[in-house]
Amino acid sequence: MTRQLVLIHGRAQEHKNSVALKAEWLNALATGLAKSNLSLPIDEADVRFPYYGDTLNDLVSGRSDQEAAAVVVRGQDTNDDEQRFIRAVLEEIRVQNNITRDQLAAVTGQDVVEKGPLNWEWTQAILRAVDRNVPQGSGASIALFTLDVYQYLRNAAIREAIETGIAQAMKPGTESVVVAHSLGTIIGYKMLRAEGHLRDWNVPLFVTLGSPLAVTEIRKTIKNFATTRCPECVGRWHNAMDDRDVVALYPLTPQHFPLNPEEPTIENRTDVNNHTTNRHGITGYLDDRDVAKLIHDALVG
Repeated sequence: MTRQLVLIHGRAQEHKNSVALKAEWLNALATGLAKSNLSLPIDEADVRFPYYGDTLNDLVSGRSDQEAAAVVVRGQDTNDDEQRFIRAVLEEIRVQNNITRDQLAAVTGQDVVEKGPLNWEWTQAILRAVDRNVPQGSGASIALFTLDVYQYLRNAAIREAIETGIAQAMKPGTESVVVAHSLGTIIGYKMLRAEGHLRDWNVPLFVTLGSPLAVTEIRKTIKNFATTRCPECVGRWHNAMDDRDVVALYPLTPQHFPLNPEEPTIENRTDVNNHTTNRHGITGYLDDRDVAKLIHDALVG
Protein backbone atom coordinates (compact mmCIF):
# COMPACT_ATOMS: atom_id res chain seq x y z
CA MET A 1 0.00 0.00 0.00
CA THR A 2 1.28 3.49 -0.88
CA ARG A 3 2.27 5.64 2.06
CA GLN A 4 0.65 9.04 2.33
CA LEU A 5 2.17 12.38 3.32
CA VAL A 6 0.32 14.58 5.82
CA LEU A 7 1.42 18.23 6.11
CA ILE A 8 0.39 20.27 9.17
CA HIS A 9 0.96 23.99 8.78
CA GLY A 10 1.65 26.66 11.38
CA ARG A 11 0.07 30.03 12.13
CA ALA A 12 -0.44 33.12 9.95
CA GLN A 13 -2.06 31.16 7.13
CA GLU A 14 -5.50 32.75 7.30
CA HIS A 15 -7.19 34.11 4.16
CA LYS A 16 -4.97 31.95 1.96
CA ASN A 17 -5.99 29.53 -0.76
CA SER A 18 -5.44 26.06 0.68
CA VAL A 19 -4.67 24.61 -2.76
CA ALA A 20 -2.04 27.29 -3.42
CA LEU A 21 -0.61 26.83 0.07
CA LYS A 22 -0.28 23.08 -0.46
CA ALA A 23 1.45 23.79 -3.78
CA GLU A 24 3.88 26.15 -2.01
CA TRP A 25 4.87 23.38 0.41
CA LEU A 26 5.23 20.81 -2.37
CA ASN A 27 7.23 23.18 -4.58
CA ALA A 28 9.66 23.81 -1.72
CA LEU A 29 9.91 20.08 -1.08
CA ALA A 30 10.53 19.48 -4.79
CA THR A 31 13.38 22.01 -4.69
CA GLY A 32 14.94 20.16 -1.78
CA LEU A 33 14.50 16.78 -3.47
CA ALA A 34 16.08 18.05 -6.70
CA LYS A 35 19.28 18.74 -4.77
CA SER A 36 19.61 14.95 -4.48
CA ASN A 37 18.24 14.29 -7.98
CA LEU A 38 15.03 12.98 -6.47
CA SER A 39 11.34 13.70 -6.93
CA LEU A 40 8.25 13.11 -4.83
CA PRO A 41 7.75 9.32 -4.87
CA ILE A 42 3.96 9.42 -4.38
CA ASP A 43 1.07 10.96 -6.30
CA GLU A 44 -0.11 14.39 -5.19
CA ALA A 45 -3.46 12.78 -4.37
CA ASP A 46 -1.66 10.95 -1.57
CA VAL A 47 -0.53 14.24 -0.01
CA ARG A 48 -3.00 15.49 2.58
CA PHE A 49 -2.95 19.14 3.62
CA PRO A 50 -5.54 19.84 6.34
CA TYR A 51 -6.10 23.60 6.37
CA TYR A 52 -7.18 25.32 9.58
CA GLY A 53 -5.89 28.87 9.04
CA ASP A 54 -9.30 30.50 8.70
CA THR A 55 -10.70 28.40 11.54
CA LEU A 56 -8.12 29.73 13.96
CA ASN A 57 -8.54 33.29 12.71
CA ASP A 58 -12.34 33.17 12.92
CA LEU A 59 -12.37 31.67 16.40
CA VAL A 60 -10.12 34.39 17.79
CA SER A 61 -12.73 36.94 16.68
CA GLY A 62 -11.37 37.45 13.19
CA ARG A 63 -8.90 40.11 14.27
CA SER A 64 -6.35 41.25 11.75
CA ASP A 65 -2.67 40.59 12.44
CA GLN A 66 -2.22 44.19 13.51
CA GLU A 67 -5.22 44.08 15.85
CA ALA A 68 -4.22 40.76 17.40
CA ALA A 69 -0.65 41.92 17.94
CA ALA A 70 -1.96 45.07 19.57
CA VAL A 71 -3.87 42.95 22.08
CA VAL A 72 -0.61 41.39 23.17
CA VAL A 73 1.28 44.65 23.16
CA ARG A 74 -1.38 46.47 25.20
CA GLY A 75 -2.15 43.59 27.50
CA GLN A 76 -5.82 44.46 27.21
CA ASP A 77 -8.67 42.01 26.56
CA THR A 78 -6.56 39.20 28.00
CA ASN A 79 -7.23 37.28 31.20
CA ASP A 80 -4.69 36.66 33.95
CA ASP A 81 -3.78 33.18 32.74
CA GLU A 82 -3.26 34.40 29.19
CA GLN A 83 -1.05 37.24 30.38
CA ARG A 84 0.97 34.86 32.54
CA PHE A 85 1.46 32.44 29.62
CA ILE A 86 2.47 35.20 27.18
CA ARG A 87 4.85 36.78 29.68
CA ALA A 88 6.54 33.46 30.40
CA VAL A 89 7.03 32.56 26.72
CA LEU A 90 8.31 36.00 25.74
CA GLU A 91 10.68 36.17 28.71
CA GLU A 92 12.21 32.85 27.65
CA ILE A 93 12.53 34.13 24.09
CA ARG A 94 14.29 37.24 25.47
CA VAL A 95 16.78 35.21 27.49
CA GLN A 96 17.57 32.72 24.74
CA ASN A 97 18.09 35.53 22.21
CA ASN A 98 20.48 37.34 24.58
CA ILE A 99 18.37 40.50 24.82
CA THR A 100 19.81 42.36 27.81
CA ARG A 101 18.20 44.60 30.37
CA ASP A 102 20.16 47.51 28.90
CA GLN A 103 18.60 46.79 25.51
CA LEU A 104 15.14 46.73 27.10
CA ALA A 105 15.86 50.05 28.80
CA ALA A 106 16.98 51.53 25.48
CA VAL A 107 13.60 50.90 23.89
CA THR A 108 11.27 51.65 26.78
CA GLY A 109 13.08 53.35 29.67
CA GLN A 110 14.95 52.29 32.80
CA ASP A 111 11.86 52.43 35.03
CA VAL A 112 10.36 49.42 33.26
CA VAL A 113 13.53 47.40 33.83
CA GLU A 114 13.50 48.32 37.50
CA LYS A 115 9.91 47.04 37.84
CA GLY A 116 11.00 43.63 36.56
CA PRO A 117 9.54 40.94 34.28
CA LEU A 118 6.17 40.55 36.01
CA ASN A 119 4.85 43.87 34.71
CA TRP A 120 3.20 44.10 31.31
CA GLU A 121 5.47 46.94 30.14
CA TRP A 122 8.38 44.48 30.34
CA THR A 123 6.57 42.24 27.85
CA GLN A 124 6.00 45.19 25.53
CA ALA A 125 9.69 46.07 25.78
CA ILE A 126 10.70 42.54 24.74
CA LEU A 127 8.69 42.79 21.54
CA ARG A 128 10.24 46.14 20.68
CA ALA A 129 13.72 44.89 21.54
CA VAL A 130 13.25 41.91 19.23
CA ASP A 131 12.55 44.30 16.36
CA ARG A 132 15.69 46.29 17.13
CA ASN A 133 18.20 43.63 18.21
CA VAL A 134 17.32 40.23 16.70
CA PRO A 135 18.36 39.87 13.03
CA GLN A 136 15.26 39.28 10.91
CA GLY A 137 13.20 39.23 14.14
CA SER A 138 9.64 40.52 14.34
CA GLY A 139 8.08 41.33 17.69
CA ALA A 140 4.59 41.36 16.15
CA SER A 141 5.06 37.91 14.61
CA ILE A 142 6.25 36.51 17.93
CA ALA A 143 3.32 38.10 19.74
CA LEU A 144 0.85 36.58 17.27
CA PHE A 145 2.52 33.19 17.44
CA THR A 146 2.35 33.19 21.25
CA LEU A 147 -1.30 34.25 21.22
CA ASP A 148 -2.23 31.49 18.76
CA VAL A 149 -0.39 28.84 20.76
CA TYR A 150 -2.24 29.94 23.89
CA GLN A 151 -5.60 29.84 22.13
CA TYR A 152 -4.98 26.33 20.83
CA LEU A 153 -3.78 25.01 24.19
CA ARG A 154 -6.36 26.74 26.38
CA ASN A 155 -9.48 27.14 24.23
CA ALA A 156 -11.33 23.84 23.87
CA ALA A 157 -13.53 25.08 21.02
CA ILE A 158 -10.53 26.16 18.94
CA ARG A 159 -8.66 22.99 19.74
CA GLU A 160 -11.58 20.74 18.79
CA ALA A 161 -12.24 22.54 15.52
CA ILE A 162 -8.60 22.33 14.43
CA GLU A 163 -8.13 18.73 15.50
CA THR A 164 -11.33 17.56 13.81
CA GLY A 165 -10.02 18.80 10.46
CA ILE A 166 -6.57 17.31 10.91
CA ALA A 167 -7.93 13.95 12.07
CA GLN A 168 -9.84 13.66 8.81
CA ALA A 169 -6.53 13.75 6.92
CA MET A 170 -5.24 10.70 8.77
CA LYS A 171 -6.34 7.32 7.45
CA PRO A 172 -6.55 4.59 10.09
CA GLY A 173 -4.20 1.74 9.26
CA THR A 174 -2.50 3.64 6.43
CA GLU A 175 1.18 4.42 6.87
CA SER A 176 1.41 8.22 6.98
CA VAL A 177 4.55 10.33 7.06
CA VAL A 178 3.60 13.43 9.08
CA VAL A 179 5.49 16.71 8.56
CA ALA A 180 4.57 19.59 10.85
CA HIS A 181 5.80 23.17 11.15
CA SER A 182 5.79 25.67 14.03
CA LEU A 183 2.38 25.70 15.78
CA GLY A 184 1.60 22.64 13.68
CA THR A 185 4.26 20.68 15.60
CA ILE A 186 2.38 21.34 18.84
CA ILE A 187 -0.90 20.24 17.29
CA GLY A 188 0.64 17.23 15.57
CA TYR A 189 2.47 16.05 18.67
CA LYS A 190 -0.53 16.47 20.94
CA MET A 191 -2.82 14.55 18.57
CA LEU A 192 -0.37 11.74 17.82
CA ARG A 193 0.53 11.34 21.49
CA ALA A 194 -3.02 11.43 22.87
CA GLU A 195 -5.03 9.80 20.08
CA GLY A 196 -2.79 8.06 17.56
CA HIS A 197 -2.82 4.60 19.11
CA LEU A 198 -6.57 4.84 19.75
CA ARG A 199 -7.35 5.79 16.14
CA ASP A 200 -5.06 3.15 14.57
CA TRP A 201 -2.76 5.77 13.06
CA ASN A 202 0.55 4.44 11.77
CA VAL A 203 3.30 7.05 11.43
CA PRO A 204 6.65 5.59 10.32
CA LEU A 205 8.19 9.09 10.42
CA PHE A 206 7.17 12.26 12.26
CA VAL A 207 9.11 15.35 11.15
CA THR A 208 8.92 18.55 13.21
CA LEU A 209 10.31 21.75 11.68
CA GLY A 210 10.90 25.00 13.58
CA SER A 211 9.23 23.48 16.63
CA PRO A 212 8.61 25.42 19.87
CA LEU A 213 7.68 22.25 21.79
CA ALA A 214 10.64 22.63 24.17
CA VAL A 215 9.72 26.16 25.26
CA THR A 216 9.11 25.69 28.99
CA GLU A 217 5.57 27.05 29.27
CA ILE A 218 4.46 25.22 26.12
CA ARG A 219 5.99 21.92 27.27
CA LYS A 220 4.36 22.26 30.70
CA THR A 221 0.95 22.96 29.18
CA ILE A 222 1.19 20.05 26.74
CA LYS A 223 1.71 17.75 29.73
CA ASN A 224 -1.81 18.64 30.87
CA PHE A 225 -3.09 16.59 27.92
CA ALA A 226 -0.66 13.69 27.98
CA THR A 227 2.67 12.83 29.56
CA THR A 228 5.69 13.87 27.53
CA ARG A 229 6.41 10.70 25.61
CA CYS A 230 7.14 9.68 22.06
CA PRO A 231 3.73 8.91 20.50
CA GLU A 232 3.10 5.17 20.43
CA CYS A 233 2.03 5.32 16.79
CA VAL A 234 5.32 6.95 15.68
CA GLY A 235 8.22 4.78 14.55
CA ARG A 236 10.81 7.53 14.15
CA TRP A 237 10.84 11.22 15.14
CA HIS A 238 13.15 13.71 13.44
CA ASN A 239 13.31 17.35 14.57
CA ALA A 240 15.08 19.96 12.42
CA MET A 241 15.68 23.63 13.14
CA ASP A 242 17.81 26.62 12.25
CA ASP A 243 19.54 27.68 15.46
CA ARG A 244 18.76 31.30 14.52
CA ASP A 245 15.00 30.57 14.46
CA VAL A 246 13.59 32.87 17.14
CA VAL A 247 10.59 30.58 17.80
CA ALA A 248 12.37 27.19 17.92
CA LEU A 249 14.48 28.00 20.97
CA TYR A 250 15.85 24.53 21.68
CA PRO A 251 16.38 21.16 20.03
CA LEU A 252 14.13 18.39 21.36
CA THR A 253 16.91 16.78 23.37
CA PRO A 254 16.54 15.05 26.76
CA GLN A 255 17.73 18.25 28.41
CA HIS A 256 14.92 20.35 26.94
CA PHE A 257 12.23 17.80 26.04
CA PRO A 258 12.76 14.73 28.24
CA LEU A 259 11.16 11.44 27.25
CA ASN A 260 11.06 8.19 29.17
CA PRO A 261 14.57 6.66 29.06
CA GLU A 262 13.32 3.42 27.52
CA GLU A 263 11.77 5.23 24.54
CA PRO A 264 13.49 5.98 21.23
CA THR A 265 15.32 9.30 21.28
CA ILE A 266 14.29 12.13 19.02
CA GLU A 267 16.78 12.76 16.21
CA ASN A 268 17.78 16.41 16.26
CA ARG A 269 19.42 18.56 13.63
CA THR A 270 20.14 22.21 14.37
CA ASP A 271 22.20 23.31 11.37
CA VAL A 272 19.43 23.92 8.82
CA ASN A 273 20.22 27.10 6.88
CA ASN A 274 16.73 28.53 6.67
CA HIS A 275 16.93 31.29 4.06
CA THR A 276 13.56 32.91 4.80
CA THR A 277 13.58 36.39 6.29
CA ASN A 278 12.73 35.28 9.83
CA ARG A 279 14.66 31.97 9.66
CA HIS A 280 11.37 30.26 10.50
CA GLY A 281 9.46 30.01 7.20
CA ILE A 282 8.39 26.57 6.01
CA THR A 283 9.97 26.90 2.55
CA GLY A 284 13.38 27.37 4.18
CA TYR A 285 12.95 24.03 5.91
CA LEU A 286 11.36 21.94 3.16
CA ASP A 287 13.88 22.92 0.48
CA ASP A 288 16.74 21.76 2.69
CA ARG A 289 18.34 18.79 0.95
CA ASP A 290 18.62 16.56 4.00
CA VAL A 291 15.09 17.27 5.25
CA ALA A 292 13.66 16.58 1.79
CA LYS A 293 15.62 13.34 1.36
CA LEU A 294 14.52 12.13 4.79
CA ILE A 295 10.89 12.61 3.81
CA HIS A 296 11.46 10.96 0.44
CA ASP A 297 13.10 7.88 1.93
CA ALA A 298 10.32 7.47 4.48
CA LEU A 299 7.67 7.64 1.74
CA VAL A 300 9.49 4.99 -0.26
CA GLY A 301 9.43 2.76 2.82
